Amino acid sequence: MDCASIRRQLLVGCALSVGASALALAQNDPSTVTQGAILFRQECVFCHGVSARGGMRGPDLTTGAWSHGGSDADLTATITEGVPGTAMPANKLTGDEVKAIVAYLRSVQQAAAPSVGDARRGEALFFGAQRCSSCHIVSGRGGLLGPELTTVGSARSRAYLVESIREPGRRFTENRSFGGDYTLRYDTVTAVTADGSTVVGVPMNEDTFTVQIMDTSEHVHSLDKKSLKSFRHENRSLMPTYAPSRLSDSDMDDLVAYLQTLRSSTPRKGASHDD
Repeated sequence: MDCASIRRQLLVGCALSVGASALALAQNDPSTVTQGAILFRQECVFCHGVSARGGMRGPDLTTGAWSHGGSDADLTATITEGVPGTAMPANKLTGDEVKAIVAYLRSVQQAAAPSVGDARRGEALFFGAQRCSSCHIVSGRGGLLGPELTTVGSARSRAYLVESIREPGRRFTENRSFGGDYTLRYDTVTAVTADGSTVVGVPMNEDTFTVQIMDTSEHVHSLDKKSLKSFRHENRSLMPTYAPSRLSDSDMDDLVAYLQTLRSSTPRKGASHDD
């Protein structure tokens, strides 16, 4: 290797070191964290929820388990460049603003919860006794009526998963499985047709004049709204409530342990795997 190449490598290494040091200092600066919290509320809360704990569109960012890499450089790239093919857009924040948001995310990041439950037994419950796979698909296996769970372990915290199973109607996941309209949710819709037939299911597509509904048998109905006797969105989930009498605490631990193993295996090119 010639002297010029060595010099270039040293300069690049120094630049990376200075950048990392600057970000580390920012993360220890309370004013920077406060600025990041303000920016997060302005730019990110709609998708990622209050205190970064997840919303209908975006995942919980307090877990330290990110699908596209968890290093400071990965987070900076995700915020700056967005993630193609997802609801995460690129943005025009300045470098200092991105640093502030990363500093804020580090401040709310929680220590990993101790592992509880038997993931193998949880998988058996998911595909067997509890019949979760009748509505949820994992890696191409399962039903289509509920949200896909192939990478849910990367996107949701343990607390969120437990809440979603115990109280499925508390927060609705956005329905992105059937196209690009991110306003749809996995809520329950009921339509009564002109001949008196009732269709109950989840919305696949909807506009002012038409609606497409997947019913509980996974049949798709394309309906003209003006021809319906009635049509309504209901503030409830088709998923049943899994109270302790239906799913014991130990079974819950096993099921959630399995769901937490369902993680993205394809982070952004060049992203690290420290999450």
